[in-house]
Amino acid sequence: MATVKPILRIFDYDKALEFYLNWLGFRIDWEHRPAGSPAYLQVTRADITLHLSEHHGDASPGARVFIDDFEHLASFHKQLLAQPYKYNRPSLETPFYDPTALEMTVVDPFSNRLIFVERG
Repeated sequence: MATVKPILRIFDYDKALEFYLNWLGFRIDWEHRPAGSPAYLQVTRADITLHLSEHHGDASPGARVFIDDFEHLASFHKQLLAQPYKYNRPSLETPFYDPTALEMTVVDPFSNRLIFVERG
């Protein structure tokens, strides 16, 4: 089976780390940051892997990533709200397409949206 790794456009390395690592709990697997060049890195949280790129041609800001079958979403939501991250206060919602599911959307500093879904 193939593995999908979305590339998300970022504009500020430090803001990306604050959001993805410090707030959401991802970790850096590897990064490519030659002197004077834009950053390109891979971050992972459990089985979610994303590529973050400052390179102009790699992606457009405002992407949406649907993360399905995320376990313990209510606990993760509570953990996020307990942190002093003032730029994002997501809510938990029941999506229109599945009344047994929970959904939470977070928006990164570059207008990319991560939609976490737990199926009931």
